[in-house]
Amino acid sequence: MRFAHVVLPETDDPQLVAVVSPGRVAPVGALFDGAPRALQDLIEGGDELLARVREAVRDAEGVPLDGLVFGPAVAEPPVVLAVGLNYAAHSSELGLKADTAPTVFVLWPNSLAGNEGTTSWPRSLSESVDYESELGVVIGAPAKDVAAADALSHVWGYTVVNDITARDIQFSEAQWSRCKSFDGFTPNGPFVVTADEIADPQDLHIWAVVDGQTVQDASTGQMIRPVTTLIAHLSQSATLLPGTLISTGSPGGAGYSRDPQIFLRDRSTVTVGIDGVGELTTHCRILG
Repeated sequence: MRFAHVVLPETDDPQLVAVVSPGRVAPVGALFDGAPRALQDLIEGGDELLARVREAVRDAEGVPLDGLVFGPAVAEPPVVLAVGLNYAAHSSELGLKADTAPTVFVLWPNSLAGNEGTTSWPRSLSESVDYESELGVVIGAPAKDVAAADALSHVWGYTVVNDITARDIQFSEAQWSRCKSFDGFTPNGPFVVTADEIADPQDLHIWAVVDGQTVQDASTGQMIRPVTTLIAHLSQSATLLPGTLISTGSPGGAGYSRDPQIFLRDRSTVTVGIDGVGELTTHCRILG
């Protein structure tokens, strides 16, 4: 199944919807009494609630998706854990070593944004803003001290993440959270695809297009540490709570490393995508 948050004609805030057919979605909150209106509530409801939603959606006619405004697909996660330097080509092009353990940092909730949204930032803060296409993993069942062999049983679903980064700030500070957590710097979506729809998270085509130019074109199979290893590692130090979003790193092709460099400009449009998961578009404005 595919879920999203969209602003419906009768609502002011994004509501959880399920895709019922190509181009049509059903508001989940209207399916039955007590039905969840947000993805986090659906995830916390466990397998029983998801099964009830699946059953109810079969009879739903839905409404056209065209023209509706998206919110973040993952809107209220307990935490967003981002993994850096998880593709050899990307760590090499940035001149950074892929350490013996994953590079992990936290993204701030204000950075979450939806598909086809506009992300803006002041020119005075950065003119070196870069794109990063990434596979997002959404945790379902709580994960603590999970073995890699069991890790995928804790995954609820997958989404697309653009880990937008102010490179000049990244290389001037010892930590990476701020350079990647400007308002709107973590678009995700448009959809969260349930785990049963993805046979192998390490066999997905991942790509990015900036202003019509393909700038990233790779496979998730090129990750240094696969999804299973990341979940096992992260779950050793802390329980991964339901709804946790893990952004699993970006392949090579970053704008910072190109000659000439490609940064997101005023009125740039960037689309990052993963086959079988979705295409996520962000419009850019530079202020001042």
